Amino acid sequence: MTNSANIAQTTTSEQSRSDVTQASASLIGRVLLSAIFILSGFSKLAAPAMMVGYIGSVGLPFPQLALAVAIIVEIGGGLALIAGYRTRTVAAVLAVFSVFTALAFHNALGDQNQFIHFFKNIAMAGGLLQVVAFGAGRFSLDARRGR
Repeated sequence: MTNSANIAQTTTSEQSRSDVTQASASLIGRVLLSAIFILSGFSKLAAPAMMVGYIGSVGLPFPQLALAVAIIVEIGGGLALIAGYRTRTVAAVLAVFSVFTALAFHNALGDQNQFIHFFKNIAMAGGLLQVVAFGAGRFSLDARRGR
């Protein structure tokens, strides 16, 4: 094998490893981002009356409907994000949801706990916007669908 052939093969091999690493990191990132939404959705299912009261206490209208929407967005969005299905749209919806819930439920920034929750939600929105910008990666349903 010639020296240029060895270099080309090495470059191709390095690129292949880089692609797998990037695709794996994307999948792991989607799973980690999804975990908080899925867990939160199931916790709402476990105590719906308490959640309706909490939603109503911040002054949002139609707390039962808001709870149903939150559960659908959190569980459905979390599972779709893991699967990499319509990932950019799902990540955008989850980002908006995260910012909305930060503003609606964690806006008492003088309370250190609420301050932390507020900026946790904002940071999650930032991570989700990275998914909007760069997509799901190779290990996703979107990639299989050619998106």
